[in-house]
Amino acid sequence: MRRTLRARICLSVLIALPAAGLGSGTAGAATPEPEPGVTASATQYSVNSSLERTLGDDDSAGSYLDAATGELVVTVTDEAAADEVRAEGARPKLVERSTAQLRSAMDTLENRAKITGTSWGIDPSTNQVAIEADQSLTPRSLAQLRRVAAGLGDAVRIKRVPGAFKKEVAGGDAIYGGGYRCSAAFNVSKGTARYFVTAGHCTNAAATWSATSGGPSIGTREGTSFPTNDYGIVRYSGGAQPAGNVNLYNGSYQDITSAADAIVGQAIKKSGSTTHVTSGTVTAVNVTVNYGDGPVYNMVRTTACSAGGDSGGAHFAGSTALGIHSGSSGCTGTNGSAIHQPVREALSAYGVNVY
Repeated sequence: MRRTLRARICLSVLIALPAAGLGSGTAGAATPEPEPGVTASATQYSVNSSLERTLGDDDSAGSYLDAATGELVVTVTDEAAADEVRAEGARPKLVERSTAQLRSAMDTLENRAKITGTSWGIDPSTNQVAIEADQSLTPRSLAQLRRVAAGLGDAVRIKRVPGAFKKEVAGGDAIYGGGYRCSAAFNVSKGTARYFVTAGHCTNAAATWSATSGGPSIGTREGTSFPTNDYGIVRYSGGAQPAGNVNLYNGSYQDITSAADAIVGQAIKKSGSTTHVTSGTVTAVNVTVNYGDGPVYNMVRTTACSAGGDSGGAHFAGSTALGIHSGSSGCTGTNGSAIHQPVREALSAYGVNVY
């Protein structure tokens, strides 16, 4: 009998792969959704990354895309930093709190309110730590969270969300290992070797993976990290050379040619075997999620819809890979809370690249 991972961890295979790799079939078309957020350009990804390095945690509190104009807005704490931002072609916005100050607020939450069913991260557009609390919190836990938040003043805000934060693993085109069923996100390479990256709560479960239950091995785990992070990597066996694209669930596929860190306010898509392709907007970065079996850090929160079976899926924008789906508190209508592990961190950890 197939076992299920703790907390019903189940993932969805998203990449279009030939027979030697993962699922080559197609699925029915997803229902079209309005495109939220604004499109990030390659230049904006580059400028965002550059200014994040040069300004550091004291001179800025992060960046976001203006929903009306599409401009990259970079928060700054003084005029000298503002001049640096203008020199890079972005728009500065003077704010009260730096990343360092917002991180201090998150440290307080970590020390005094690390409660299963909560998450928090930085929203540069409001210069706050945005806290979410799911429906699993007891009245006592919610009161504790509110007491701690009250002590932090207007540096934080709390929002209740439906459902409960969980790793979403449950079905669809699957990869199998150790009796568990999971999913893949992006195909990656190092020299001539080919791998796929997926959620770490999957690769924790088994060392070898197959495309069918009980089938021959298609790859072997070479790394895994969960909790704290949520990424893992599996090396394809037998010289397989699968394509580097994402299943759009309408008979077509999106080629992936680059990777970047998501920017608050930008539009993203999530491809997963349960909810197929859904759209959303990035709402927070540097997010901590307190799952039942441990926290993960430096994640990204979006409004994309997801459900059990989407874990390990791809978060992307056009041809740019952004993240590996980790979990959510569920979805109401078209408003979800999908969390992703930034893919660049995983690529750097394993010395691989998308292609």
